[in-house]
Amino acid sequence: MTQQRGAFNMPARKLLAISQLLLGLLIVFLASAALSSRIIQKGEIVSVPDISGKTVAEAKRELIRKKLSLQEKGIEFDDRFERGQIISQDPPAGSKIRVNRLIRVVLSGGSEMVEIPAFVGRSMEAASQILGDIGLQRGLLSQVHTGRYAAGRVIAQEPPPGEQKVKRSTPIHFLVSQGKMEPKYLMPDCIGRKSGPAIARLQELGFKVADVRYSYYPGLDSGIIIKQFPPHGYGVAKRSLISLEVSR
Repeated sequence: MTQQRGAFNMPARKLLAISQLLLGLLIVFLASAALSSRIIQKGEIVSVPDISGKTVAEAKRELIRKKLSLQEKGIEFDDRFERGQIISQDPPAGSKIRVNRLIRVVLSGGSEMVEIPAFVGRSMEAASQILGDIGLQRGLLSQVHTGRYAAGRVIAQEPPPGEQKVKRSTPIHFLVSQGKMEPKYLMPDCIGRKSGPAIARLQELGFKVADVRYSYYPGLDSGIIIKQFPPHGYGVAKRSLISLEVSR
């Protein structure tokens, strides 16, 4: 009985050894195939496409099909290309290179010469936004009072609009409105007066008493003004805020 069992087990061990050998060979084959594929892919040669005149998004789509990548190298002014289009590339179109290489490009900043927009009547905030968008600089800023334009609006500019083209980064100088000049009055002397009648009189004249503080002051009855701002004799407009300190 023992001899028969041993005779039966011998082929099973051989089959197991053969199976393990075949599995090992399969693993080696698959690993070799993957390695060979990588080596072939790494050494694959492609022709560089012509991406001049294209936007970055358009160029990237075309380069991906060739297994290439794009890198922006800088911006230059160029009248031949619109802003954002590719002016030049390295390596140049038609070059034979391996896949997974970088194609470095220079983008157009548009024409170096631009027309000067009309800023008169615009807010200074809007004018600054337009200057930034087209590459011009804000120059000197002067302000005057005028009733013709609201405060913060451009009254005049130099250079004037439309007469000539200028280089980007050229400064544009502005004259800006401060609005209508308000009449000013001399601040009266309120110290030592009763706060109630003094405040009522100031408000009756159109002034704004914004802050009234109360402090202890020895020897004074309550309700007497002991400090004021602005001080007596200073110029004050109707919209100016007046502060008083009153004894308690």
